[in-house]
Amino acid sequence: MKCRLGRLLSVVLAVLGATTSRSAEPEVKIGAIYPLTGPAASTGLEIKNALELAAEMINNGAKGLNLPLAEHAGLPNLKGAKIKLVFGDHQNNPQVGATEAERLITQEKVVALIGCYVSNVTATASQVAERYKVPFLTPESSSATLTKRNFKWFFRTTPHDELFVRNFFEFLKALEKRKGIRPKRIALMNENTLWGTETTKLEEALAKEQGYDIVEKVIYPAKSTQLTSEVQRLKAANPDLLMQSSYLGDAILSIKTYQELGLAPQAILANDAGFNDTEFLRTLGKSGNYVLSREVWALDLTSRNPLIKQVNDLYLKRFKTNFTGNSARSFTGLYTLADAINRAGATQPEAIRKALAETNLPADKLIMPWGGIAFDPSGQNTLGSGIIVQVQGGKYVTVWPFELASAEVIWPMPAWNRR
Repeated sequence: MKCRLGRLLSVVLAVLGATTSRSAEPEVKIGAIYPLTGPAASTGLEIKNALELAAEMINNGAKGLNLPLAEHAGLPNLKGAKIKLVFGDHQNNPQVGATEAERLITQEKVVALIGCYVSNVTATASQVAERYKVPFLTPESSSATLTKRNFKWFFRTTPHDELFVRNFFEFLKALEKRKGIRPKRIALMNENTLWGTETTKLEEALAKEQGYDIVEKVIYPAKSTQLTSEVQRLKAANPDLLMQSSYLGDAILSIKTYQELGLAPQAILANDAGFNDTEFLRTLGKSGNYVLSREVWALDLTSRNPLIKQVNDLYLKRFKTNFTGNSARSFTGLYTLADAINRAGATQPEAIRKALAETNLPADKLIMPWGGIAFDPSGQNTLGSGIIVQVQGGKYVTVWPFELASAEVIWPMPAWNRR
């Protein structure tokens, strides 16, 4: 009798186990490495929010929206598997980023990595991924050399700084032709990590190529707590145009110091990053107006692509703020990675890498004003493009290319005491 009861119990447990196994939804773990604490935490949080929204929309479906995978809940080629994000905090430190990448790969067993916003952290974290042969996708890091390392497992959806800096000078050329404006004296103000120093070299080379004079070049320590001497050097040089690359804390500090010391060039042309973070205008208010910046996304482009507003409305409802170029790129990056994993139909790294290399997402399925997403052999998206925005009335509006512009460029900037 006991023997029969034992066999019966074994059968019941086996059936229950099989039922539980069938009902449990499989997971696809993706590691996301971002600055969740430290000086870039504000940007990191916005990116984290964007990634979580993208994962939720992928997992639950987004019917009615012209996004990849919109008609399905989860990844259909993996039996409806759900994306699970596992976050790592790199604290704006390249070594911590590398350690987090190794932890996510070896302990969390993620199938791919996404990150890291800060280019010099992306450089170290992606080296770890390359060593372990795990796909790494950066949606935001723009240092041009990242895709010049002959890496097999690295992919980047955003355009890089060679394109962005060339956009600076294309914008200036178009401005001269349209309005007769040509700044004669250009100064550079860039932070000293990988991103800022590479940008400086690109700006110098293109300025020389196109006949502009660089009258001052300031490369300051990242995360500086004061910039008085640097700004005094800039003021003495009396530039017409200041080109600047700074993360959030430095961007805010520099504007406050310009105002305090009376540095007033005709224009400030920023290389995105801190100047396009929500906290930049929240902190500076009217003092942040009139800054020009390269961008990859703007809410005023919604008239050309209704998907921009549809997705931004979801983000705004959830997080009480609009997308920025950073968070919009991150949202797009996760969708790109999820689309590749689904097309791979597997979670083996080589299958995902191969699917990423074969990516061909059309423009109408993106919230970015790009021609689409397709990678060259270096892992660089060849269909990305940039725009120039200006802060006018506390909002970022597109001012170049002129055919996409929703407002005219305001040049020169009004004096600090007239804002």
